[in-house]
Amino acid sequence: MPKMKTKAAARKRFTFTGTGKIKRKHAYHSHILTKKETTQKRNLDHTALVSRDDEKRVKRMLLA
Repeated sequence: MPKMKTKAAARKRFTFTGTGKIKRKHAYHSHILTKKETTQKRNLDHTALVSRDDEKRVKRMLLA
């Protein structure tokens, strides 16, 4: 039986931190930026952590 492949879409979107948590980027920061406030755009620029409820699902996609 062949090896399980990592999901390519997940590989592009998530990275692991040094402690094993999963980082993600915010949505709504790629287009239609003229109507958004500067504060909102600045806050969307930072990375966030995947929620505890979604971690299992994301790890299964990355470590398959």
